[in-house]
Amino acid sequence: MTHAHDHNHDDHAHSHASGIWGKITHLFHFHGYHDQSLAANDPTMATNQGIRTVWLALIGLILTTSVQAIVVAMSHSTALLADMVHNLGDTVNEIPLLLAFYLARRVATTRYTYGYGKAEDIAGIFVVASLVFSAGYTLYEAITRFLHPEPFHNLGWVALASLMGFVGNETIALMQIRVGRQIGSATMVADGLHTRTDGFASLAVLVAVGGAWLGYPIVDPLIGLVIGITIAVIAVDACKMIWYRLMDAVDPALVTQIHTIVAAITSVQQVGAVRVRWHGHKLLCELEATIPATLTIQQGDAVRTAIRTAIQQHYPQMTTVAVVLLPGIA
Repeated sequence: MTHAHDHNHDDHAHSHASGIWGKITHLFHFHGYHDQSLAANDPTMATNQGIRTVWLALIGLILTTSVQAIVVAMSHSTALLADMVHNLGDTVNEIPLLLAFYLARRVATTRYTYGYGKAEDIAGIFVVASLVFSAGYTLYEAITRFLHPEPFHNLGWVALASLMGFVGNETIALMQIRVGRQIGSATMVADGLHTRTDGFASLAVLVAVGGAWLGYPIVDPLIGLVIGITIAVIAVDACKMIWYRLMDAVDPALVTQIHTIVAAITSVQQVGAVRVRWHGHKLLCELEATIPATLTIQQGDAVRTAIRTAIQQHYPQMTTVAVVLLPGIA
């Protein structure tokens, strides 16, 4: 029995890039998924868990942003303003994501035969739009204050708001990343990593406080400028991720792994085309496999079931596996 294998096994040894950008790429389903949970196997449970997480994140961001807005009005800190605007953008981002999860609960119809899970990916467009706006506004304010620097006041309150921003964002990020991995939601995981980056941006405000305390108010707009550039870089990366999702792109290593799993099934002579795409936080797969022409219909059904079971054991988010069996060598 021969196994046709068009993929290079070196794809399995893909390296996990370090840093925040490597993590975003890895957790956005462009590397194989290994986290498994009951929620991932139950679409309804996964959706409900996602809704609860988004609500908690939304409440937490509203509280954090509100406190920072009050301190900005008291201190006129550009760096804190930049961080506050970024957190406000994150708060707005949660709304389309929340609506997408609610929409995903609707059953499939004769028009939307795959259901409404794709709304979760479309929500990413609004996330990108808010990031672009946040970057533009933050850079505008930072450049304006850089050209016309003004001292800011209430350094203690600014420092406290900075620390609160870090704690709030990191708490929300941990929750989003954990739940996102469990339910297989790329948008939620990416949003959690984005929120984690915001937490470190909040800590950067402490540098501006230190500069003002030492008599260098110019540090404040400089930190605001750095935060603005950081948001712009995140926006560019998010655009790429959303493009991949809307174009049904997946990590080639995922296809290679499925190819290997199917080739190992008894009676499978050759693995043909393997097509995989994400539909919200669910995976859909279509593949072709060649089996001996002498097998009976019942034996062919057993092979099809074995293929489906083996794939779903490795990938709990794989809710649909359509297998086309082709007659091969007798």
